[in-house]
Amino acid sequence: MRIDIVTLFPGMVEPALAESMLGRARARGLVDIRVVNLRDYAEGRHRVTDDYQFGGGGGMVLKPEPLFAAVEALRTPGARVVLMDPRGRTLTQKVAAELAGETHVILLAGRYEGVDARVGEGLANDAVSIGDYVLTGGELPALVVTDAVTRLLPGVLGAEGAAARESFADGLLEPPQYTRPEAYRGVRVPAVLLSGDHARIARWRRVQAIWLTWRERPDLLATARLTPDERKLVERFERGETPEQLDDPAN
Repeated sequence: MRIDIVTLFPGMVEPALAESMLGRARARGLVDIRVVNLRDYAEGRHRVTDDYQFGGGGGMVLKPEPLFAAVEALRTPGARVVLMDPRGRTLTQKVAAELAGETHVILLAGRYEGVDARVGEGLANDAVSIGDYVLTGGELPALVVTDAVTRLLPGVLGAEGAAARESFADGLLEPPQYTRPEAYRGVRVPAVLLSGDHARIARWRRVQAIWLTWRERPDLLATARLTPDERKLVERFERGETPEQLDDPAN
Protein backbone atom coordinates (compact mmCIF):
# COMPACT_ATOMS: atom_id res chain seq x y z
CA MET A 1 0.00 0.00 0.00
CA ARG A 2 1.14 3.55 -0.70
CA ILE A 3 0.25 6.56 1.45
CA ASP A 4 1.21 10.10 0.43
CA ILE A 5 0.96 12.87 3.02
CA VAL A 6 0.83 16.31 1.39
CA THR A 7 1.81 19.04 3.86
CA LEU A 8 3.38 22.46 4.23
CA PHE A 9 5.39 21.18 7.18
CA PRO A 10 7.17 17.90 6.34
CA GLY A 11 9.32 18.32 9.44
CA MET A 12 6.27 17.70 11.62
CA VAL A 13 5.52 14.41 9.89
CA GLU A 14 8.68 12.61 8.83
CA PRO A 15 10.22 12.05 12.31
CA ALA A 16 7.10 10.22 13.54
CA LEU A 17 7.13 7.97 10.49
CA ALA A 18 10.69 6.87 11.22
CA GLU A 19 9.90 5.46 14.67
CA SER A 20 8.31 2.34 16.13
CA MET A 21 5.78 0.35 14.11
CA LEU A 22 5.56 2.83 11.25
CA GLY A 23 9.32 2.96 10.85
CA ARG A 24 9.64 -0.83 10.87
CA ALA A 25 6.77 -1.26 8.42
CA ARG A 26 8.40 1.18 6.01
CA ALA A 27 11.82 -0.43 6.38
CA ARG A 28 10.36 -3.88 5.65
CA GLY A 29 8.50 -2.64 2.59
CA LEU A 30 5.08 -3.43 4.03
CA VAL A 31 3.88 0.10 3.29
CA ASP A 32 5.21 2.91 1.13
CA ILE A 33 4.68 6.19 3.01
CA ARG A 34 5.85 9.37 1.31
CA VAL A 35 5.89 12.91 2.72
CA VAL A 36 5.26 15.53 0.05
CA ASN A 37 6.06 19.22 0.51
CA LEU A 38 3.11 21.21 -0.81
CA ARG A 39 5.38 24.20 -1.46
CA ASP A 40 7.14 22.19 -4.18
CA TYR A 41 3.94 22.51 -6.22
CA ALA A 42 3.37 26.23 -5.69
CA GLU A 43 4.10 28.64 -8.51
CA GLY A 44 6.17 31.81 -8.52
CA ARG A 45 9.45 32.78 -6.99
CA HIS A 46 8.03 32.83 -3.46
CA ARG A 47 6.10 29.57 -3.74
CA VAL A 48 2.97 31.09 -2.20
CA THR A 49 0.47 28.48 -1.00
CA ASP A 50 -2.13 30.62 0.82
CA ASP A 51 -4.11 33.81 0.36
CA TYR A 52 -6.80 35.96 1.97
CA GLN A 53 -10.33 34.66 1.68
CA PHE A 54 -12.95 36.32 -0.48
CA GLY A 55 -15.70 38.05 1.49
CA GLY A 56 -13.42 38.98 4.35
CA GLY A 57 -12.70 37.16 7.56
CA GLY A 58 -9.64 36.41 9.62
CA GLY A 59 -6.96 33.93 8.68
CA MET A 60 -5.38 32.69 5.49
CA VAL A 61 -6.74 29.89 3.29
CA LEU A 62 -4.72 27.36 1.30
CA LYS A 63 -4.96 28.07 -2.41
CA PRO A 64 -6.36 25.38 -4.73
CA GLU A 65 -3.62 25.47 -7.38
CA PRO A 66 -0.78 23.83 -5.37
CA LEU A 67 -3.06 21.12 -4.00
CA PHE A 68 -4.47 20.28 -7.42
CA ALA A 69 -0.97 20.23 -8.89
CA ALA A 70 0.36 17.97 -6.13
CA VAL A 71 -2.48 15.45 -6.37
CA GLU A 72 -2.41 15.37 -10.16
CA ALA A 73 1.32 14.62 -10.03
CA LEU A 74 0.98 11.94 -7.34
CA ARG A 75 -2.30 10.26 -8.23
CA THR A 76 -2.32 6.69 -9.50
CA PRO A 77 -5.40 4.98 -11.02
CA GLY A 78 -7.98 4.42 -8.28
CA ALA A 79 -6.17 6.48 -5.64
CA ARG A 80 -8.32 7.74 -2.75
CA VAL A 81 -7.72 11.44 -2.06
CA VAL A 82 -8.60 12.25 1.55
CA LEU A 83 -8.82 15.79 2.90
CA MET A 84 -8.13 16.05 6.63
CA ASP A 85 -11.06 18.23 7.62
CA PRO A 86 -12.91 18.72 10.96
CA ARG A 87 -16.12 18.68 8.89
CA GLY A 88 -15.34 15.24 7.46
CA ARG A 89 -16.63 11.87 8.60
CA THR A 90 -15.20 10.78 11.93
CA LEU A 91 -12.33 8.32 11.85
CA THR A 92 -13.42 4.99 13.31
CA GLN A 93 -11.94 1.50 13.16
CA LYS A 94 -14.37 0.76 10.33
CA VAL A 95 -13.13 3.78 8.35
CA ALA A 96 -9.51 2.77 9.01
CA ALA A 97 -10.23 -0.75 7.72
CA GLU A 98 -11.91 0.71 4.65
CA LEU A 99 -8.87 2.86 3.86
CA ALA A 100 -6.55 -0.08 4.54
CA GLY A 101 -8.26 -1.85 1.67
CA GLU A 102 -7.07 0.80 -0.79
CA THR A 103 -3.86 0.50 -2.79
CA HIS A 104 -3.05 4.23 -2.71
CA VAL A 105 -4.27 6.95 -0.34
CA ILE A 106 -3.31 10.62 -0.62
CA LEU A 107 -3.82 12.56 2.62
CA LEU A 108 -4.13 16.34 2.30
CA ALA A 109 -3.15 18.21 5.46
CA GLY A 110 -4.88 21.58 5.68
CA ARG A 111 -3.46 24.64 7.42
CA TYR A 112 -4.32 28.11 8.66
CA GLU A 113 -8.02 28.98 8.41
CA GLY A 114 -8.75 26.13 6.03
CA VAL A 115 -8.59 24.98 2.42
CA ASP A 116 -10.24 26.50 -0.65
CA ALA A 117 -13.63 24.80 -0.98
CA ARG A 118 -12.88 23.73 -4.54
CA VAL A 119 -10.37 21.23 -3.18
CA GLY A 120 -13.06 19.39 -1.26
CA GLU A 121 -15.57 19.68 -4.08
CA GLY A 122 -13.44 18.86 -7.10
CA LEU A 123 -10.25 17.15 -5.95
CA ALA A 124 -10.70 15.10 -2.78
CA ASN A 125 -13.12 12.18 -2.92
CA ASP A 126 -13.20 11.78 0.86
CA ALA A 127 -12.87 13.92 4.01
CA VAL A 128 -11.95 12.58 7.43
CA SER A 129 -11.88 14.12 10.91
CA ILE A 130 -10.26 12.60 13.99
CA GLY A 131 -12.71 14.24 16.39
CA ASP A 132 -14.92 17.18 17.20
CA TYR A 133 -12.18 19.69 17.83
CA VAL A 134 -9.92 21.93 15.75
CA LEU A 135 -6.13 21.68 15.49
CA THR A 136 -3.67 24.13 13.95
CA GLY A 137 -3.19 21.89 10.93
CA GLY A 138 -3.89 18.53 9.36
CA GLU A 139 -0.46 17.00 9.99
CA LEU A 140 -1.33 15.31 13.29
CA PRO A 141 -4.66 13.98 11.95
CA ALA A 142 -2.84 12.66 8.87
CA LEU A 143 -0.40 10.82 11.13
CA VAL A 144 -3.28 9.39 13.16
CA VAL A 145 -4.95 8.09 10.00
CA THR A 146 -1.65 6.69 8.73
CA ASP A 147 -1.01 4.85 11.99
CA ALA A 148 -4.57 3.48 12.22
CA VAL A 149 -4.45 2.26 8.61
CA THR A 150 -0.90 0.89 8.56
CA ARG A 151 -1.33 -1.33 11.60
CA LEU A 152 -4.16 -3.14 9.78
CA LEU A 153 -1.95 -4.14 6.86
CA PRO A 154 -0.79 -7.79 6.70
CA GLY A 155 2.42 -8.44 8.60
CA VAL A 156 2.70 -5.04 10.28
CA LEU A 157 1.71 -6.07 13.81
CA GLY A 158 3.53 -9.38 13.64
CA ALA A 159 1.11 -11.46 15.74
CA GLU A 160 -1.50 -13.04 13.49
CA GLY A 161 -4.93 -11.61 14.18
CA ALA A 162 -3.64 -9.05 16.70
CA ALA A 163 -5.69 -6.22 15.22
CA ALA A 164 -8.86 -8.28 15.43
CA ARG A 165 -8.51 -8.49 19.22
CA GLU A 166 -8.20 -4.77 19.86
CA SER A 167 -10.71 -2.17 20.97
CA PHE A 168 -13.44 -1.41 18.41
CA ALA A 169 -12.47 -4.36 16.17
CA ASP A 170 -15.75 -6.09 17.02
CA GLY A 171 -17.55 -3.06 18.40
CA LEU A 172 -16.32 -3.47 21.98
CA LEU A 173 -13.57 -1.96 24.08
CA GLU A 174 -10.58 -4.16 24.83
CA PRO A 175 -10.62 -6.04 28.15
CA PRO A 176 -8.07 -5.35 30.93
CA GLN A 177 -4.54 -6.67 30.44
CA TYR A 178 -1.94 -7.69 33.03
CA THR A 179 1.72 -8.65 33.12
CA ARG A 180 4.29 -9.50 35.81
CA PRO A 181 4.39 -9.18 38.78
CA GLU A 182 1.35 -11.20 39.81
CA ALA A 183 0.79 -8.87 42.76
CA TYR A 184 1.58 -5.16 42.83
CA ARG A 185 0.66 -2.69 45.56
CA GLY A 186 -1.98 -4.99 46.93
CA VAL A 187 -3.66 -5.74 43.59
CA ARG A 188 -3.37 -9.26 42.21
CA VAL A 189 -3.80 -10.46 38.67
CA PRO A 190 -7.21 -12.18 38.31
CA ALA A 191 -6.75 -15.87 39.09
CA VAL A 192 -8.46 -16.97 35.88
CA LEU A 193 -5.63 -15.47 33.80
CA LEU A 194 -3.16 -17.72 35.65
CA SER A 195 -5.28 -20.85 35.33
CA GLY A 196 -4.06 -22.02 31.92
CA ASP A 197 -7.68 -22.77 30.99
CA HIS A 198 -7.94 -21.01 27.64
CA ALA A 199 -11.72 -21.41 27.38
CA ARG A 200 -12.26 -19.76 30.77
CA ILE A 201 -9.78 -17.01 29.93
CA ALA A 202 -11.55 -16.29 26.65
CA ARG A 203 -14.88 -16.16 28.46
CA TRP A 204 -13.46 -13.83 31.14
CA ARG A 205 -12.05 -11.49 28.54
CA ARG A 206 -15.31 -11.38 26.62
CA VAL A 207 -17.33 -10.61 29.75
CA GLN A 208 -14.86 -7.94 30.79
CA ALA A 209 -14.98 -6.35 27.32
CA ILE A 210 -18.78 -6.17 27.44
CA TRP A 211 -18.72 -4.84 31.01
CA LEU A 212 -16.12 -2.17 30.24
CA THR A 213 -17.96 -1.10 27.09
CA TRP A 214 -21.26 -0.90 28.96
CA ARG A 215 -19.63 1.18 31.69
CA GLU A 216 -17.48 3.53 29.55
CA ARG A 217 -19.01 3.59 26.06
CA PRO A 218 -22.57 2.22 26.19
CA ASP A 219 -23.28 3.85 22.82
CA LEU A 220 -21.11 1.20 21.16
CA LEU A 221 -23.36 -1.64 22.32
CA ALA A 222 -26.10 -0.62 19.91
CA THR A 223 -24.05 -1.90 16.97
CA ALA A 224 -21.67 -4.34 18.67
CA ARG A 225 -21.72 -7.94 17.48
CA LEU A 226 -23.25 -9.66 20.52
CA THR A 227 -24.96 -13.01 20.84
CA PRO A 228 -28.43 -13.24 22.42
CA ASP A 229 -26.82 -14.49 25.66
CA GLU A 230 -24.44 -11.54 25.64
CA ARG A 231 -27.36 -9.15 25.19
CA LYS A 232 -28.87 -10.71 28.32
CA LEU A 233 -25.55 -10.10 30.03
CA VAL A 234 -25.89 -6.40 29.26
CA GLU A 235 -29.37 -6.47 30.78
CA ARG A 236 -27.89 -7.92 33.98
CA PHE A 237 -25.35 -5.11 34.11
CA GLU A 238 -28.18 -2.62 33.67
CA ARG A 239 -29.89 -4.19 36.69
CA GLY A 240 -26.80 -3.46 38.78
CA GLU A 241 -24.87 -6.75 38.61
CA THR A 242 -21.11 -6.77 38.10
CA PRO A 243 -18.87 -9.41 36.47
CA GLU A 244 -17.89 -10.62 39.94
CA GLN A 245 -21.54 -11.42 40.71
CA LEU A 246 -22.15 -13.55 37.64
CA ASP A 247 -22.60 -17.30 37.82
CA ASP A 248 -19.77 -17.99 35.35
CA PRO A 249 -16.94 -19.71 37.28
CA ALA A 250 -14.44 -17.66 35.25
CA ASN A 251 -15.44 -14.72 37.35
